Amino acid sequence: MFHALVVGFLMVSSMLAQGLANVPAPRPSTEEEKLVVEEMSKVRLHPKDYAKWLRTQLRYYDGTLWKLPGKVPVQTQEGSAAMTELISFLDRSPSVGPLRWREGLARAAQDFVREQGPTGQTGHVGPSGSNLQGRILRHGVHLSRMGEVINYGVESPLWTVMQLLIDDGVPSRGHRKVIFDADFHVAGAATGPHAEYGSMTVVDLADAFQDNP
Repeated sequence: MFHALVVGFLMVSSMLAQGLANVPAPRPSTEEEKLVVEEMSKVRLHPKDYAKWLRTQLRYYDGTLWKLPGKVPVQTQEGSAAMTELISFLDRSPSVGPLRWREGLARAAQDFVREQGPTGQTGHVGPSGSNLQGRILRHGVHLSRMGEVINYGVESPLWTVMQLLIDDGVPSRGHRKVIFDADFHVAGAATGPHAEYGSMTVVDLADAFQDNP
């Protein structure tokens, strides 16, 4: 079963970045990781187009079992209800503008994948006690707001974003709110192994961000 988590928006003041012990040098971001942010950007720009496409996917629900072609069936909590709600949300949502890639935010996401993935833990506080603000401030400076969404499970960029937007089993639909927050303009993503769910994808977002030199 796929799991996704969200951290709420943080209004922050300037502070020293929290360091992560023994964090290796960042690697170049992959095309797959950039596609995650690209898909988020597309759905923000063209929500009604995605709503139309998602209607064609409703037929793959069998009660609470989701049987997408070519994929292992997924046991959901809400069945088609969550996707139906998402379709309605997208139909009435205005375009909120694109997300621009920021390598510094991708590096912050990489830090968390490397830290949390081997432990099999979930959530936004790392095994070392790291938090979103500390991870982001290690790699640059944001303006005032930031957010983070995490999807657990092996998935394509498209369905990573769809899982977060469907938000099955999350009453607040917090991931959806973060992705469609018009105040967020930049993002970076990282994907890597996760001991419990096979893979995890972290997306860090901000209103503005200046990478460290």
